[in-house]
Amino acid sequence: MTETSELGLQKIRRALISVSDKTGIIDFARELKVFGVEIISTGGTARTLRDAGIEVRDVSEVTGFPEMMDGRVKTLHPKIHGGLLGVRNNVEHIAAMDAHGIEPIDMVVVNLYPFEQTIAREGVTFAEAIEQIDIGGPALLRSAAKNLASVAVVPDASYYEPVLYEMGEHDGALTLELRHELATNAFLCTAVYDGIIHDYLGAKEQQEYVTKPLPDSLEDSDWLGLTRVSDLRYGENPHQKAALYTVERPLCDSSEVTIHGVATAELLSGKEMSFNNYVDADAAWQLVCDFEETVCAIIKHTNPAGTALGDNAEAAYRRALACDPVSAFGGIVAFNRALDEAAARAVIEIFVEVVIAPAYEPSALDVLKTKKNLRVLQTTEFAKSAGLEYQQISGGMLVQTRDTHQLSQADLKVVTKRVPTDDEIKDLLFAWTVCKHTKSNAIVYAREGQTVGVGAGQMSRVDSVKLGAMRAQLPVKGSVLASDAFFPFRDGIDEAAKHGITAVIQPGGSMRDAEAIAACDENGLSMVFTGVRHFKH
Repeated sequence: MTETSELGLQKIRRALISVSDKTGIIDFARELKVFGVEIISTGGTARTLRDAGIEVRDVSEVTGFPEMMDGRVKTLHPKIHGGLLGVRNNVEHIAAMDAHGIEPIDMVVVNLYPFEQTIAREGVTFAEAIEQIDIGGPALLRSAAKNLASVAVVPDASYYEPVLYEMGEHDGALTLELRHELATNAFLCTAVYDGIIHDYLGAKEQQEYVTKPLPDSLEDSDWLGLTRVSDLRYGENPHQKAALYTVERPLCDSSEVTIHGVATAELLSGKEMSFNNYVDADAAWQLVCDFEETVCAIIKHTNPAGTALGDNAEAAYRRALACDPVSAFGGIVAFNRALDEAAARAVIEIFVEVVIAPAYEPSALDVLKTKKNLRVLQTTEFAKSAGLEYQQISGGMLVQTRDTHQLSQADLKVVTKRVPTDDEIKDLLFAWTVCKHTKSNAIVYAREGQTVGVGAGQMSRVDSVKLGAMRAQLPVKGSVLASDAFFPFRDGIDEAAKHGITAVIQPGGSMRDAEAIAACDENGLSMVFTGVRHFKH
């Protein structure tokens, strides 16, 4: 009843096909017939295949029972699961199959009811959602995957092509290696599917079911579905392996699910993205998405080397570059506006690794493509939406809601004798936004919508103050200063005052706030408190 070799080959003679998403299933089934495979099918799938002229055998003919209860019961039968779970080299299993007329099934092709798509619809009722909880499908996937030594399970349309290719290479048989890969993905499929159902059923408010849990809610348990998009050459360092995955797309449902962000950005030109390219590009994209005005950010090792507003993309870029042209070399450049030819020509004047923007004018793209190694990314979804962030630690995972806090002038509390001018307030809000995207301890000097100096990632806040001023390529005098957390001592204020700043924005909340306020008053500075901290680790 089985055919094996050094490759663990298993001949596919009989397949059960039952799919909700029928994309590609006719062509797949037709090719199976070329290999002489008998096809068993259910309900709508059987009708689809018959209408295409493909001979199928009804599940009800195999089981001796009709589909019943509106299709809730059709494949849950010993003649189906016995055909999947029977161990082909176990004498007792074979005897039981023969005694009860159970025929072996060598392949299961199943994708599950579109539960996630159903609950995403506006106005969907609880009863409608419940009917899209698949029971027989997960049971088929699990049975076939458990018996991967003899059975192939195909949980996603993306596997149709590799399955047919391998059957062509091995005279209608599949290798154990492929069956193992398929089984692994089948169990991931059912895990993600059950996790989505768990989250939905757990989302209650005043005994009324809502259509979906809030995207930024922290539940007792969380399911994180990952789908591998591509392998990367290596990770942060050449000795580390790496791959790109997208989040929260159930592998078991091949219907289209929209996913936004840098992970799904389109590479329009240039070399393949590296692990570090993705990390830095995401940091740059999230920064520019926090501005309504035209802005450019140049990122190096996830920190802003320069950020600036401008009347157009080129002006914003040149102002951002002026902050630290040395560090900008080999950096990532992000825009929150479509890139025109003038901006593109400015960008290629120095070597940069990646350019990312929501759109490109054709002439701009032509200019960028002259640099063969320059990676050009396009993504159209702004990264302002709420959601969860995950940080792996040894033995576990930290989960938090995203930092989507936006600050306005009305949120500011003036705590010094001198009140900041309107221009200073604009610069304080600008510096504060950039500081939010800078590694703590973070200090940002800014003037007229342009960063002047950045002190990032220091263990001491006063060292960040010193570093930002020391590395500034533009005059610090007349700029404002943003600090991502409070000043524990007045030394940071005194140090910044030496360089001629005029105003400070910080969260406040230190036991020595009075000392920091006094330092500002003594130096003629204005200072505002935000009441919000923006640590970034």
